[in-house]
Amino acid sequence: MKKIVECVPNFSEGRDRKIIDEITRAIEAVDGINLADVDPGAETNRTVVTFFGEPEKVEEAAFRGIAKAAELIDMSKQHGSHPRMGATDVCPFIPVQGVTMDECVEISKRVGKRVAEELKIPVYLYEYAAKNEARKNLANIRRGEYEGLEEKLKDKEWAPDFGAPVFNAGSGATVMGAREFLIAFNIDLNSRLKDHATDIAFELREKGRSVRSGNIKPFYFRGKLLKHEKGKYLCGGCDFSAGDTAALFDHVQKAHGYDGRKLYELNDIDPDKLDGQSVKTPGIFKCVKAIGWEIPEYNRCQISINLTNYKVTPPHVVLEKARELASERGIVITGAEIVGLIPLEALKQSGEFYLEKQGRSKGIPVEDILETAIQSMGLRDVAPFDIKEKVIGYREPCENDLIILTSKGFADEVSRETPAPGGGSVAALAGSLGAALASMVANLTHGKSGYEKHFDEMGEIAVKAQKIKDELLIQVDDDTRAFSGYMDAMRLPKNTPEEKAHRKAKMEEGLKTAISVPLRTAELGLEALVLLDGVTEHGNKNSQSDGGVGAMMAYTCVVGALLNVLINLSGISDEGYKNDMRAKCKEIHVKALELKEKALNVTFQRMGETFL
Repeated sequence: MKKIVECVPNFSEGRDRKIIDEITRAIEAVDGINLADVDPGAETNRTVVTFFGEPEKVEEAAFRGIAKAAELIDMSKQHGSHPRMGATDVCPFIPVQGVTMDECVEISKRVGKRVAEELKIPVYLYEYAAKNEARKNLANIRRGEYEGLEEKLKDKEWAPDFGAPVFNAGSGATVMGAREFLIAFNIDLNSRLKDHATDIAFELREKGRSVRSGNIKPFYFRGKLLKHEKGKYLCGGCDFSAGDTAALFDHVQKAHGYDGRKLYELNDIDPDKLDGQSVKTPGIFKCVKAIGWEIPEYNRCQISINLTNYKVTPPHVVLEKARELASERGIVITGAEIVGLIPLEALKQSGEFYLEKQGRSKGIPVEDILETAIQSMGLRDVAPFDIKEKVIGYREPCENDLIILTSKGFADEVSRETPAPGGGSVAALAGSLGAALASMVANLTHGKSGYEKHFDEMGEIAVKAQKIKDELLIQVDDDTRAFSGYMDAMRLPKNTPEEKAHRKAKMEEGLKTAISVPLRTAELGLEALVLLDGVTEHGNKNSQSDGGVGAMMAYTCVVGALLNVLINLSGISDEGYKNDMRAKCKEIHVKALELKEKALNVTFQRMGETFL
């Protein structure tokens, strides 16, 4: 598996396109780097850049981007609405594929050390790379921002992790580390009053808010701050008071399900020194950071949210709660904005949530699920949203892929005097069509009157059929590429006995790889037949014939793929492997034949026909 690391540096320049372009050119100059997104903001005066690639490539590209930013950005003249402390304000490394968090921590340390030594920029480590708890939270490190950095560097407790504690007036300081995938998610309000956005942000975020007396809707941050007094510690969630912090935290945990000590740590308050500190109430969601700001270019204010772990708190859950809180305040949420990228799984989960709310089947094409999320969340409200550009993990067919051909184009390609695409690709395509028909019949049954007791079953079939369909479409092209290893082995030298033995071994290795592709196609075709057995027996009778056709297509997929497995066995000398493979092929075919016959018999019976 190829190792992939993502890097998302935030540069303190969002207005001068020439500077932004020079920084991104420096990053792209590293061979193998994929520049996925460049998102500048004029009001925030900040640009979020997202790129990814192999670890060593990302490491070099990150340094070059930071160096170019240090050369072009003068922090003594920089101003914007977003908190910041350096020309490259923060630079996190994120594991995407085949890479551990520990490896990303080491990358951040190597880059941080180099930045400090070569560019003379103080570097702080945060999140998983942090050397102590106080530095895990980015907000703690950045408190005081650039304007307070010179004094902060004089405090021994805030000495940088790399570099001398010397103020760099031009570049400020940089925060670097490793973290989980962060979704930068802005919620749009039909208001230009920043207080509205701030108020809702305080409700949503994990950190919560300070409690005030005399709060009057819709401004929940007015009134006198409530503070702890010696011997009297107040709960921010109710009228409970305690005589010591232990009793207070015990109450908060039992009554409100929240770690009280963690709440005060989030607010940078020593829980053992609460006397005189403001009373805090926790926010609604874990792993959520949020602030409010106004964006004149959008003619509205936004709740700016960082979802630090979307698997704990997904974006649609936060958005729905924000809609509820906004409605209570007479405010309307007009949409939302994804800054940078969003993982495929996160957006797909949101789409499935809204499909379920609409009473629709979730077993539809991935593109349709993503579009449901985009429309339901209003992700095109203030900026374009292109799935191909914004969703990391979304695989769009390549220019030369067979599956982007028209039906005629594919048939013509198969008919030419070349061995590929051949029967294996055709078998995979047949299977994908069989699975598609299974999904279609299931979707035409789900939600239809008279089939209520089969709704859950049909919903599950539709979802499973989509996954099988998508994998079989990939198999169409994979089958054509399957022989690349074998063909490479064929070209190896064969002048000496050693070379001949090596060539033969590599050819057999290539054949086994080639065999594994149609074998997987056959297995997927069998899985499709299992689903088609269900839709022919319990699906919408008006689509009975479609289920029968699907069963035939899936059976064709199984038999066609097995034929490709068997014909390639002739080039294998490993008799044990050949015997095992033949036994596996027979087992698959016996099951497939039984399911196909059953599906057809049920189809004819439900249609009232017996002539076949």
